[in-house]
Amino acid sequence: MNYQIDTQGQTQDVQPGIEAIMDPAPIVIRENYRGSGKLQGKTALITGGDSGIGRAVAVHFAREGADVAIVFLEESQDARETKAMVEAEGKACLLIPGDIRDESFCKEAVSKTVEQFGKINVLVNNAAEQHPKEDIREISASQLADTFATNIFSFFFFTQAALPHMAEGDTIVNTTSVTAYHGSPSLLDYSSTKGAIVAYTRSLSGSLAEKGIRVNAVAPGPIWTPLIPSTFDSERVEKFGKDTPFKRPGQPSEVATCYVFLASEDSSYMSGQVLHPNGGQVVNG
Repeated sequence: MNYQIDTQGQTQDVQPGIEAIMDPAPIVIRENYRGSGKLQGKTALITGGDSGIGRAVAVHFAREGADVAIVFLEESQDARETKAMVEAEGKACLLIPGDIRDESFCKEAVSKTVEQFGKINVLVNNAAEQHPKEDIREISASQLADTFATNIFSFFFFTQAALPHMAEGDTIVNTTSVTAYHGSPSLLDYSSTKGAIVAYTRSLSGSLAEKGIRVNAVAPGPIWTPLIPSTFDSERVEKFGKDTPFKRPGQPSEVATCYVFLASEDSSYMSGQVLHPNGGQVVNG
């Protein structure tokens, strides 16, 4: 399959961005991807599930047999499209809009998922925000608080709320980033949260090992999602991903299979680990 794309230097005004207006549209799932029931009968809760990597994970999970609840901020058009994609796979999709920086909302989202499906077998902590600043002195206290609240505090909130409904054999998959390993001078606060997610994943995996709940993470490199044109100027979007060994950005479909692997029994002897779909960048982590 040809994954090469021309990002065309496009931009969007508001984060986390709208997938419906991206051109070209991200590839959500390969036409030749065949599900094999790896997640049959499971229920997954995915934050940031309306678009980008989260959408691709939702659709892949559905093709593997899981019902899905997706949490999103306010991108209702993208969320409805994701719901339609999941339902086209013959599975149910619950849409839960709200602000994951709010602990009470995170608890409510878990409650709604359990009320609808009776359980949570897979928790995917995926939603994130990023705001480039070239100088650390430009990062305001409010930006710092918002980035940490979205990118790492919400992971604690959702995990705390979901754990009472999870059992042996269930899984948690966290989204970190290649920036946790090689850094990003203009995304200092974002990269810091992603490093925290690596430590969080490793620490939580040890905490939950005796319960038989596995915790792993995925560290994507440059992936073509709505967050990119809604974050960077046209010049950076035009060059996005071209500095990797593969000389291109990745597609959400090339990342979502990592989540399928980590959520399923295929990775039954793995916990506290990080997978690196990043276009060939060696990060030694």
